Parts: sequence; C-alpha cells; structure tokens
Amino acid sequence: MKKVLVTGGTGYIGSHTVVELQQVGYDVIIVDNLSNSQPDVLENITNITGIKIDFEKFDLADRKKTLDFFKRHKNIDAIIHFAALKAVGESVVQPLNYYYNNLFSLMNILQGMLDNNIENLVFSSSCTVYGQPANLPVDESAPVQIALSPYGNTKQISEEIISDTVRTSKLKAISLRYFNPIGAHESAKIGELPIGVPNNLVPFITQTAIGLRDQLKVFGNDYPTPDGTPIRDYIHVVDLAKAHVIAVERMVKKNSKYPYEVFNLGTGKGYSVLEVIKSFEKVSGIKLNYAIVERRPGDITEVWADTSFANLELGWKAEKDIDEMTESAWKWELALYNNRKKTTK
Repeated sequence: MKKVLVTGGTGYIGSHTVVELQQVGYDVIIVDNLSNSQPDVLENITNITGIKIDFEKFDLADRKKTLDFFKRHKNIDAIIHFAALKAVGESVVQPLNYYYNNLFSLMNILQGMLDNNIENLVFSSSCTVYGQPANLPVDESAPVQIALSPYGNTKQISEEIISDTVRTSKLKAISLRYFNPIGAHESAKIGELPIGVPNNLVPFITQTAIGLRDQLKVFGNDYPTPDGTPIRDYIHVVDLAKAHVIAVERMVKKNSKYPYEVFNLGTGKGYSVLEVIKSFEKVSGIKLNYAIVERRPGDITEVWADTSFANLELGWKAEKDIDEMTESAWKWELALYNNRKKTTK
C-alpha cells in the first residue's frame, strides 16, 4: 500500500482529498496545526471511509519539528502539500504572517524530502498566480503576472522554490493551479468550515441563509463584467480532490513527462458573484439578504480556466455544475445546523 502525507489534511480541500485517497487504497497520514480546522474532521473522515486516520498535530513552519517528523516517517511515497494560510483579503492586512507561514512550511517540507529520499510532491497552487490575465480562458502557458495580494505572491514564490529544487535534485513535483473550490462531500460529513468570519463567498452565503450572518456583502458591482460583479471559475471540491489522487498516481507510477509539471484545475466556465447567489437561491428556495459594498483589496475582475491540458494529460475533467455545487454546500450547512441543535439540547 502506497503511503501519502497530506499536509493540511483536516482543512477543506485536504479532508476531501484524504477521503478520495483512502477510497482508492492509499495509506494516508495527516499533519495539520488545526489553525483553520477542527479535530472532529478526523472522525468525520473515518465515518465516510471506515478507515482510522494517522494524524500528527504541529506547525510545519517549525523546522525542527518538521525534520524530526520526516526522520520518523521515511516510507512516504508522495506528499500533497495543502497547509497554508489562504485568505486574499487577510493576506493584504497581514503580509508577514503569510510569507512566514506559507514559505517556511514549504521549504521545511522540501528539506525533509531531500534528506529522506522522498521524491514526489503535489503542490496546492492557485489561479492567483495569473493575476488578471490578458486573455481568457487562461491556460498554463499564460505569463505569471505581478501578484495582487501577498497570498498570491506566496503561491508564485512557492512554485519558483519548487521548480528550482526539482532542477537540482531527484525531486518530482506537480503544481495544481486551482480556481475557486466550493461545495461539500455528498455525505454532508465534511465541507468548508472556516473559523471565524468566512473569507470565501459560498460559506458566507450559506451562513447568511442559516441565520449565522445578518447580511452577505458583495464586494463591488462596478467591475467591467455583464452584471458588474467579479467572475470566477467555481469547481466542486470533490472534483478537485479527485485530481490530486490522479496527480499522485501519475508520479508514483512514473508517468510524469517532466520533473516539474503544472496543471489548471477548473470547469472552464466563469460565474459572477450574483450568478452564484442566484444559483443558491434556486436550489435552497431561500431569498438571500445581501448588500453591495466597496471593492475588496486584492480582488481581480475575472478569471476562468482553460482546462484542456489537464483533461488531456491527466485524463481528468470536472463533472459537477454550479447548482450541484451550491446545493451540496447548503446540505453541509444544514447538517452543521442540525448538529448544533443536538449539542445545545
């Protein structure tokens, strides 16, 4: 059985990827500092897969603890690195925190891999590396633009660090540049659960609908788009998770064409903020209370993916549409609400 380390594996995308890995027979170990996730995610994953999780809690930005971990776990076949701070707006306010956390954790992992002959890395990158692309849809050959946020810059720098390390070692890596993951697992046992006020659109939508938030803020309606709100390529988190499994298999089976590869992961279709709101209102039957406010620093106007390279090379394609995405997110929010009711009785 091949062993995969998933950093940030109790987080949103990480937890869904762990489920997909376990369901096709991988042995998974998670490292997470639980800074933006809850420990009960581990139990919820086990409830889905029937497999107990091997888990260690520590901060990967701590070099000593990270290198000690690798000394104790030398039989790892691949690593999927999710662990990172990820809020665009927060990164604008706390740039040093983002640079420290996101870059030191990556460099510590790479050092651990080199020291212990672990060759395969799947890196959680982002479409933010493209900035506001000149041409849409954006493909992998598009130039990396000057980042509009410290978060986006950490992804650009991380890709450069990985590329340079691959060039001078036996390491192989795949960077998956994904667009905007939303939705939840069909079981409604795992989903997006930000600690504190959500930074992403869909959890703010569902929390407003369930009554946890008074009002949804739409950041700007004066963008040069059909309805004035920003456009993004939203992808169901389970579709995204499956792509990570395929990327791992590509490397462990030695099918990579180059030591360092990059793939876009999206649906190839853009939806505006208002279109996402309308989809949610349709599938939930709830009229959302939202207000248009000023633009948010770091946000770009529009971006969506050309996914043809990933479709061809990985044999992967996103399958779920926007209504399936918003409906699964709503089912997850309802499950959280029912759990809260049970614990308060």
